[in-house]
Amino acid sequence: MDLEHARRIAVEAALAAGSALRESVPGAAAARPKGASGDVVTDLDLAAEKLIIERLRAEFPAHRIVAEESGVHAGSPAGSPAGSPAGSAAGYAAGPHGDGPEGDGWTWLVDPLDGTNNVAIGLPAYVVGLALCAGSRPVVGVVHEPVSGHTWSAVRDAGALGPAGPLTGPPRRDLPHGPVLGWTQGHGVSRRDPAARSLRMTMEVRARRVLQLWAPLLCWAMLARGDIDGMIGYHAEGLDLPAGALIAQEAGVEIRGFDGGLFEASAEGPPEDRSFVAAPPALVGDLLDLVAEARRLAPALPPI
Repeated sequence: MDLEHARRIAVEAALAAGSALRESVPGAAAARPKGASGDVVTDLDLAAEKLIIERLRAEFPAHRIVAEESGVHAGSPAGSPAGSPAGSAAGYAAGPHGDGPEGDGWTWLVDPLDGTNNVAIGLPAYVVGLALCAGSRPVVGVVHEPVSGHTWSAVRDAGALGPAGPLTGPPRRDLPHGPVLGWTQGHGVSRRDPAARSLRMTMEVRARRVLQLWAPLLCWAMLARGDIDGMIGYHAEGLDLPAGALIAQEAGVEIRGFDGGLFEASAEGPPEDRSFVAAPPALVGDLLDLVAEARRLAPALPPI
């Protein structure tokens, strides 16, 4: 599998979807409820997703595709009709899929519009995200921001690219008033969850600013390019995690689980496996201390 070729195809698909979104998002888009957690979907999500799937399917017919809105699309042997949606994207299990050497184990993860809630209220903070996984491990990641036209991408062990060329890592800087941190949590996290409440409260005390963008892939891109200092995720969504995490890692960001162990940014498994801190290596210890403090405080929070 030529991963550089896969990166180029993914970038082209993201640019095409981004162009369509940019032309259609001068203001707020009509949104419909999706699920029971307060998430929403628009016709823009569906149109952008269809465009991306068509691009990927034309180039990689044997690869499986897991898309945010339409779910799992099975791969097909060369020359056979492409698979139709086979189910929800939530909780999918990665593994050997497709037929033949070009299909086995390759899965595309597609988030056609990360930041739909922002678009729904007329806030132009959204991106397009794609990841290619070998088994459950991301090996290609692409994030495209239609508003600026900027794109970030990475191939595992080959570095990350931004609009100006290779990303050399977040710059080292003094933080006399604390770091600027991004926060993301999964849709299934309750507003009453004491661990999440304690983490957010502790971040507000320790950080200079805390960003909650409703677009985690945009947050990953900001971390990779050094606009923010770190990121904390709690039971993060699986579909948009691999692309952003891979780009950040290849740009020099270190990602650790809450226990301090190495973190594998996989879309597989339960949400409990997707809690992490991410930052330049020099700041990771401080973020782990923050998490430990929040965990100590959580049992003392009054119920709401």
